[in-house]
Amino acid sequence: MTLFHVLDILGIISFAISGSLVAMKKKLDPFGVFIIAFTTSVGGGTLRDVLIGAKPVFWMKNTEVIFLIMASYIFAIIFRKKLKYLNKSLFLFDTIGLGLYTIMGTEIGLNYNFHPIVIISIATMSASFGGVIRDILCNEIPVIFRKEIYATACVFGSITFLVLHHFNVPESIIYVSTSFIIISIRLVAVKFHLSLPTFYTKK
Repeated sequence: MTLFHVLDILGIISFAISGSLVAMKKKLDPFGVFIIAFTTSVGGGTLRDVLIGAKPVFWMKNTEVIFLIMASYIFAIIFRKKLKYLNKSLFLFDTIGLGLYTIMGTEIGLNYNFHPIVIISIATMSASFGGVIRDILCNEIPVIFRKEIYATACVFGSITFLVLHHFNVPESIIYVSTSFIIISIRLVAVKFHLSLPTFYTKK
């Protein structure tokens, strides 16, 4: 099992738990919770595969993904009472998933020899669009469209990956550094209430 495969598994688990927590907070029934967990985990990756023309999309040819999501969903339900601070738990798993999926999206973009701008776009979509689908299904304005720094962290993470890859830095260091950058940006932004400017028009 390669390091990339391990990160893939961790990303799926993180987003499945994140989706489950949001769904339970919205008081959805067990089926609804599973659907949200599933779409949060595979939404971004599915969009990525559709855009790059990968057929079938990753979770259709690897049923391990489905079983991982089911296991994560069951875990989240069983230990929901122990996850006392749901908001903190949601933030933790969502941020971890963000970092890991950015790495995977960037790696796949490099394998296809895309232009760096395209690679960064693919990485950002892979990491953040599962959360977009989750929020839409839960009747929330997606985090990516609000002031909170979310997709921006993915962009900086993907850039870090590409720069380190260009200088032939060992793969393990690239993965750790990219995750560290994304998680750090998210933590600092939330702790100090940093955000991008918003635009609005007066009535």
